[in-house]
Amino acid sequence: MAKDLFTEDQKTEIINAIKEAELNTSGEIRVHIEKSCPEDVMDRAAYIFEKLKMHKTELRNGVLFYLAVKDRKFAILGDAGINAKVPKGFWDEIKELMLTSFREGDFAGGLTQGVLRSGEQLKTHFPYQKDDVNELNDDISFG
Repeated sequence: MAKDLFTEDQKTEIINAIKEAELNTSGEIRVHIEKSCPEDVMDRAAYIFEKLKMHKTELRNGVLFYLAVKDRKFAILGDAGINAKVPKGFWDEIKELMLTSFREGDFAGGLTQGVLRSGEQLKTHFPYQKDDVNELNDDISFG
């Protein structure tokens, strides 16, 4: 099962990164982990994005980190609001950063780094509002 691919400490590390990344932004970040990806990774990530209702955020500023561990596939999918603001190639930079950790077998560390880096970008374009509501659950979802 996908839940068993990470220790409790690793899950906590990833969730804490999500909470930290969201502290200074109205943006929303989710992490979804599956054992394998049965189709094109971007198609699967888009399906999960919709299933998690990430397209329903007020400012369309959700970011999904999708990882299929066994198949060694991953994707970062930003909603329309964030994609309109981040610089060209931004997600590729984060993917490269994450790949360095993934190649060493450190999936939790790679996800944590990617989440924190995207949080920095979200903070720039979608600063925290005093009436901000956490629109999406911070827990990791598993397929």
